Amino acid sequence: MADPSTYRPRTGDIPDQPGVYRFRDARGTVLYVGKARSLRSRLVSYFQDPAQLHPRTLAMVNAANAVDWVVVQTEVEALQLEWQWIKEFDPRYNVRFRDDKSYPWLAITMNEEFPRAQVLRGERRKGIRYFGPYVQAWAIRESLDLLLRVFPIRTCKASVFRRAQLSDRPCLLGYIEKCSAPCVGRIDVESHRAIALDLAGFLDGNTTGTLRRLREDMQTAAANEQYELAARLRDDLAALDSVLGKHAVVLEEHVDADLIGLAEDDLQAAVQLFHVRQGRIRGQRGFVLERPLESSTEELIAQICERVYGGESGEYVPRLVLVPVEPTDGAALEQWLAARRGGAVELRVPQRGDKRMLMNTVQRNAEQSLVRAKLTRATDLTSRSRALAELQAALRLPEAPLRLECIDVSHLQGDDVVASLVVFEDALPRKRDYRRFVIRHGRGNDDVASVAEVVKRRFTHVDTGEQRTFSYQPGLLVIDGGRPQVAAARQALLEIGRADIPVVGLAKRLEEIWSADQPYPVILSRSSEALYLLQRARDEAHRFALAHQVQRRAKRSAASALDAIPGLGETRKQELLKAFKSVRRIRAASAEELLALPGFGPKLVASIQDSLAKPIAALPAFDASTGEILDEGRT
Repeated sequence: MADPSTYRPRTGDIPDQPGVYRFRDARGTVLYVGKARSLRSRLVSYFQDPAQLHPRTLAMVNAANAVDWVVVQTEVEALQLEWQWIKEFDPRYNVRFRDDKSYPWLAITMNEEFPRAQVLRGERRKGIRYFGPYVQAWAIRESLDLLLRVFPIRTCKASVFRRAQLSDRPCLLGYIEKCSAPCVGRIDVESHRAIALDLAGFLDGNTTGTLRRLREDMQTAAANEQYELAARLRDDLAALDSVLGKHAVVLEEHVDADLIGLAEDDLQAAVQLFHVRQGRIRGQRGFVLERPLESSTEELIAQICERVYGGESGEYVPRLVLVPVEPTDGAALEQWLAARRGGAVELRVPQRGDKRMLMNTVQRNAEQSLVRAKLTRATDLTSRSRALAELQAALRLPEAPLRLECIDVSHLQGDDVVASLVVFEDALPRKRDYRRFVIRHGRGNDDVASVAEVVKRRFTHVDTGEQRTFSYQPGLLVIDGGRPQVAAARQALLEIGRADIPVVGLAKRLEEIWSADQPYPVILSRSSEALYLLQRARDEAHRFALAHQVQRRAKRSAASALDAIPGLGETRKQELLKAFKSVRRIRAASAEELLALPGFGPKLVASIQDSLAKPIAALPAFDASTGEILDEGRT
């Protein structure tokens, strides 16, 4: 831990201009990124009397070893550079968001030949239009079922769509006219895409034109005595009215706005984001975030706006953004949002009327969300803190292992030897830091040598900063194995000069903990939180390694099956695997799909289909999300 006075820059050397600054530790890892209207006044504030600093700010300043900065011309440039650096370095002391749940969205896959409407969660992907988010997935399906009467877009999976094409028979939705059945050629590509665009426009809030057109068509049909068509259009109008009735009308019809509500305490804050389109609440989203070092509400609102609307997967920026307090550098933030929107954006604190009443509702939702988060955090944080404290006491560590790494080796009778390394920070998985290894020593099922190889490869470059998130070492290294594996890991660390990293092994049979420094294992109570944490890390490493091994075998088996096809060279084989991923999908592909690949002519396609007509032995089935093999008897 460095003394801040040892790296404090002279006040006169710090420019009194806008800029972005970074605090780094002794290994060069970026700990915190911030922006300032005046770099001098902001940086000087970090080196004042420690008693005046917030505890988290004091911890960051003590952990740092250096500070540097970049001067920019305007506050808008500072805002953009700060966002880029936060994305690049992922500093541990910057504000970090986590959703209080994975919200479902109604998505339309405009990147497909025949767009599909479906429910999606998780990160956004390019080429897909998202609407929502919704609180419950069933609410999306209920609304979509009504909308399909008017917008009969495809909703089936690719496998169902392909099966219908092969059989020339549509699914049930095609028979009841809730799908235009492009799979059997009832509608062409352009007409189906037009339906998808109409649905997207309706979900975007452009409802008036659709409703007017349906009413006019209904009246025309009735006037021409086409009563069945008129009744159908009447039912379509009722379905759309039902969907619109599910969204509360809260503002004037022409208003598009986002409302951000915030409730906070000393440790964390809860955010609620309401999307209003065409005067109706179209979606709602919630976040829980750790409080950043700058703890004022005004600065927190500015950082929330940066996170919500920044990046490739950021939210659509509306014309009006309503916030509970005026954010710091509000003018610069408005310019940044306007650049992302491509038009003017107004940040406003509502004072009266309907907007003020709606903001009060958003604030109440944020307060309730904070209460729920605090209750969850009390239970979760208590158990995690207890686990880390128990580990420190049981293993006699100098400090609690806030970062824990676990290694596991997996193979099938000595073949396809791979290893995994998983990371837990604050007793929670940090999946972005997971790593996979292909063992190079070539000694079959020698787990001891494999563990030594992985340890050396993992810790050789710690000080170089080449692996940003791995530029600092863990508080505890866990090996899936007993005393021999631990001894191998310990020896590998000694050889590369990392003797200060504690190493233990968790043996499966009795769940005993082996240390390289102790002749006897440590036995923890079966109800121990520390043992539960080690088991979670060990099981996660085993799952991750097993998934890697099965995927490698699947890829090799696919390549072997393609080797027997006459006329198929290595380049074309790789092209096939890149396009279809597996032999099973290649076998199911039509001749047209194969001919669409570059360099594949009718003769080669016929050779592929003839060679793959005979079924091949299937690989063991496994769940790609968990890595669990679904048949028994695998290591």
